[in-house]
Amino acid sequence: MTATQTECPIRQVKFVSIPSRDQPRALAFWTEKIGLRILTDSPFGDGQRWIELQIPGAETGIVLFTPKGHEDRVGTFFNGSFEVADVEKAYAELKARGVEFTSPPEKQPWGTFAVFRDPDGNQFVLSGRS
Repeated sequence: MTATQTECPIRQVKFVSIPSRDQPRALAFWTEKIGLRILTDSPFGDGQRWIELQIPGAETGIVLFTPKGHEDRVGTFFNGSFEVADVEKAYAELKARGVEFTSPPEKQPWGTFAVFRDPDGNQFVLSGRS
């Protein structure tokens, strides 16, 4: 470590939040169509629930929760990317489960990607290195 560097106490991203208008519908989508697992599903004030999901084999989770005052985030583009081993295979599997994609997989010099939507209109990148 150089004199200008400091040790970082952050270990990882624990979870990312996906805003939703309808938590039960979002929960069904992410568990039944995408295949995530429920870690926590508890009441969380104002009629909402704290729903934390696990990506099988990953340490970063997903939370289906919209903080009060952030409703305008529902239906926007997710600032991140979900990595898969094979984008074309994942695209075919998820499309067969009823997941809506904006277009088929596209190859780029940095890898392959496809964009899908959840029931709230949020858009997500599915990407791979090849």
